[in-house]
Amino acid sequence: MLTFTSAEITTLIAGYFFPFVRVGACLMVAPVFGASYVPARMRLVLALAIAALVAPLVTLPAIELLSVESALITVQQIVIGVALGFALQIVFDAVGLAGQLLANSVGLSFAFNQDPLRGVSTPVVGQLYVLLVVLTFLALDGHLALIETLADGFDTLPIGATGLGTNALWSLILWSGQVVYGALAVALPGMTAMLVVNLAFGVMSRAAPTLNLFAVGFPVTLAFGLVVILLSLPSVQSGFVQLATDAFATLAVLLR
Repeated sequence: MLTFTSAEITTLIAGYFFPFVRVGACLMVAPVFGASYVPARMRLVLALAIAALVAPLVTLPAIELLSVESALITVQQIVIGVALGFALQIVFDAVGLAGQLLANSVGLSFAFNQDPLRGVSTPVVGQLYVLLVVLTFLALDGHLALIETLADGFDTLPIGATGLGTNALWSLILWSGQVVYGALAVALPGMTAMLVVNLAFGVMSRAAPTLNLFAVGFPVTLAFGLVVILLSLPSVQSGFVQLATDAFATLAVLLR
């Protein structure tokens, strides 16, 4: 008959508990996995499955599970997981912000719809861009790359008394600025085209003061804006791929 000591049982539980905490915290915040339309039970089962796969490969320090040191390590694993998910979520927020900026230029800022990814109301253009990049992310196996990054992170940043260092936290703060930079990089071509249209209507208003620009200009601007949105979809995808590549590079920096 097999017999286990209390120390062996504690070590076995800790070997699965700490990886589950890091993976679960990441999936709670990460895009696609942490969306409002994904049931919490699905995230829980997926986190348990990933933790069960990586647990045999994780090296744990000799610690007591019910101790202050164990509580500190648990908090550190939560911070690491949230930081990883947040770094990747910034890419999707940048694309959503780009859609909102372009919607303001086109005249669709008043058209709001329910965003299934976050459960809030966003302009339809931003929602269109987010849905496009979500499909692109899944088509490029970005979800599998995230799981692989989580698994490799237990080797480069093992579970222990040390968590994210000051350099990693500073890199995360700098990376958060990509929300504005990435949004401008994605939306700037369309915003420039709409600026040319508005300048053209400004010249027309000077040439023909009696022309009712509110009756003529808005439908033309809206139609031209829809054409710009259609033509800008490939650049949105290419900009998202570049941002996602930089995001995974940032994840590698955080896990060193």
